[in-house]
Amino acid sequence: MKVSIKQISEETGFSPATVSNALNRRKGVNGETAEKILKAAERLGYQSDKAITSIRFVTYRKNGLIIDDCQVFPAMIEGVEQQAKELGYETTFSRLNYKDEDFEERLNEVVDDTGSILILLATEMIEEDFEPFRRYKGRMVLLDGWSEQMDFDGILINNTDAACHAVEYLIEKGHTEIGYLRGDYRIKGFQYREYGYKRAMERAGLRPDPKQIITIGTKLESAYEGMKEYLGQEPALPTAYFADNDVIALGAMRAMKEKGIRIPEDVSVVGFDDSKFGLISVPGLTTVHIYKHEMGATAVRRALDYVKNQDKAEKMKIQVCTTFVERESVRDLKRA
Repeated sequence: MKVSIKQISEETGFSPATVSNALNRRKGVNGETAEKILKAAERLGYQSDKAITSIRFVTYRKNGLIIDDCQVFPAMIEGVEQQAKELGYETTFSRLNYKDEDFEERLNEVVDDTGSILILLATEMIEEDFEPFRRYKGRMVLLDGWSEQMDFDGILINNTDAACHAVEYLIEKGHTEIGYLRGDYRIKGFQYREYGYKRAMERAGLRPDPKQIITIGTKLESAYEGMKEYLGQEPALPTAYFADNDVIALGAMRAMKEKGIRIPEDVSVVGFDDSKFGLISVPGLTTVHIYKHEMGATAVRRALDYVKNQDKAEKMKIQVCTTFVERESVRDLKRA
């Protein structure tokens, strides 16, 4: 927990004003008093806001199953860097690769750096991965991630509502048999999207067919191979699929096309992310647009709230809403 001026005041017996003046090296505080205050601040782990001049953006790569192929993250990074620059902060970049031999060394380097504001790209992280960061004494915001223990601020996609809306769109187009292309690495974002898929089905009085919920890989090639293997079993297909993201959707679409399944005439597909590949695919992929740049900028602004409001300890989970992008991969059965 962040150490406040009030805590140092209580520890030393000096007024908050005196503590603030001493920490900021202002005149009017005698040397002995200033020394006691500075020692107490050091002992308690106080970090001076004036020492912070940069934002450290850390990409946490657990296995690369999501962030390597997805085009969402460069725009988030750009949003961080641009917002930081506008507010007078420089941005440094670090990459933590869980599979690297020097992972622990690099992790400790990040966690021990309290001279920067830390923004952690947490897309691939699961709950256990947050544990080392709980000893971080500086200011940290998770981007595209969330700890169930609510230890950190988080900037998230409004995954559940957005997925629910996407499936409701399919239902409005007359689809009642809607399958789910489920990524095999269950990041929190995918879990929340699954909640949205099931919520929309339940609201419409539809029951998902377990045989039409297909778990496949999260990379373009593994999604293609997984769908190809599934189709080899000659299953009965739904009229539409909702996919965890565009990469999964596009890999599955390739396998279906090779099998002679027409999109959207035979099967409709909706993705999530609004990647550039979905824009140029044939047919164009109907999807959910994420405001990637704004998510990065919001993470910076939230992190800097700490600088302005040192004594605010409450954590926030901020969800950035999405928009739906209608292209050609969905058939309107009501007009058929």
